[in-house]
Amino acid sequence: MGGERTTARRRLSREDWADAALTAIAEGGLPAVAVEPLAARLGTTKGSFYWHFPNREALLEAALSRWQERHTTAVNAEVEAAATDPVEQLRLLIRRVVEIAEQDSIGLALLSTADHPAVAAALARVTEQRIDFLTRLFSRMDFTPGAARQRALLAYSAYLGHAQLAHSTPRSLPTTPAARRAYLDHVVATLTAH
Repeated sequence: MGGERTTARRRLSREDWADAALTAIAEGGLPAVAVEPLAARLGTTKGSFYWHFPNREALLEAALSRWQERHTTAVNAEVEAAATDPVEQLRLLIRRVVEIAEQDSIGLALLSTADHPAVAAALARVTEQRIDFLTRLFSRMDFTPGAARQRALLAYSAYLGHAQLAHSTPRSLPTTPAARRAYLDHVVATLTAH
């Protein structure tokens, strides 16, 4: 009937909890991943948490896997689907990860807690996945396997530096669209020069 209102609450999923944990990491680092504050943020009880996870570490693992999927696996797939030329793929990848790095605080927060076993394992997986993807791109540009790996490490190091600058001293980076384009073109040209 027109005057009746139903307030059906949506059942929270593991992904909802993992997303809330990632938001907490971005805002307050690893210590912010605590069941009671997350339950309050989600408008639910601890019972919902224990329906999906046996403990905080399981939630942390789910959140880290979700971060890897969104910020590495999905980005790599997006780049592979958008172009076939490896130089163009590199250009697209650099543009995409720069955008992500400038907006995302999760990666930096995770780097600051890299001594935590679950975080260390996730960072190792993500780093290797990213470097492997870059190595394959450089290999397709006719670099030897060793040179391709070195270029991949250089590109990934530049990405980490850019992420740090974007959060600590953003004014040190190019700010206008034209300056950003020129900067990213220079990065690609430097990385791909034989």
